[in-house]
Amino acid sequence: MPHTHTRSFRVRFCECDAYGHLNNAHYLRYMQETAFDASAQLGYDKAFYDGLGRTWLARETEIEYLQPLFYNDTVLVKTWVSDFRRATSRREYEFTRAASGTPVARGATRWVYVDTATFQPAAVPEEIARGYLPEGLPSSLSPRQHFPDAPPPPPGAFSTRRKVRWHDIDSMRHVNNAVYLEYVEECGMQVLAAHGWPVQRMDAEKVAILVRKNHIRYVQPALLDEELEIRTWASDVRRSTAVRYYHIHRAGVEAPIVEVHALGVWVNLKTGRPARWPEAFMQDFKENIV
Repeated sequence: MPHTHTRSFRVRFCECDAYGHLNNAHYLRYMQETAFDASAQLGYDKAFYDGLGRTWLARETEIEYLQPLFYNDTVLVKTWVSDFRRATSRREYEFTRAASGTPVARGATRWVYVDTATFQPAAVPEEIARGYLPEGLPSSLSPRQHFPDAPPPPPGAFSTRRKVRWHDIDSMRHVNNAVYLEYVEECGMQVLAAHGWPVQRMDAEKVAILVRKNHIRYVQPALLDEELEIRTWASDVRRSTAVRYYHIHRAGVEAPIVEVHALGVWVNLKTGRPARWPEAFMQDFKENIV
């Protein structure tokens, strides 16, 4: 059995969005903190890795939001490592509402073990891997799924720009993983307004687009004062869902820094249930949809 670790968090008022839900980016922060604690419990804390000249960087994260969390809720985050490859590991996460035991989210992150001098992948020492998986690797590992390709952007893809600010970066001196979700959330609100559906209109009509899943691929770090362009478009439209794609790159450079695929759900706020996309909404967004 893998080593497991569970940590509790109380949802703070400042972590909630305008709907009163725990903001999506904070789930990633909870995942990151729980992973750090799980590693430290085994003796592999930041000082240990600093002494080796090594660290772990996130390369890909998936998270599915099952139920919202609200202010003052206590959530239990359980984590464990499910596999190791030469220089990577996959860490799983389960979020449970403490009061009821109800699952509220689940996720996974693919971490890469790197040399802090070169930021090139390094082989994970066997003794470290055995700390996380004391019984050894499973006899068979599922094939790694590649990050899915986004469809080419349509002519009506929407773009916005922003500069990396001091409060966006962490001690690694690059934009923190969770901050990218804040970037795309803001871009998502801007694309709605640009097509005639600002939050004020949606509030008046008692509807919202809530994110059910986020799938994130981290390709390169973004650094202080860099100007970033965020391009977005949608596809895979179903009765009440669609996937919105976000491509974050340096202004004037097409190579991606981060890619995000977000599964959104059109929700009737009166009932709290998914509803069919309005025809007027689809018509207004037709140039932004593949």
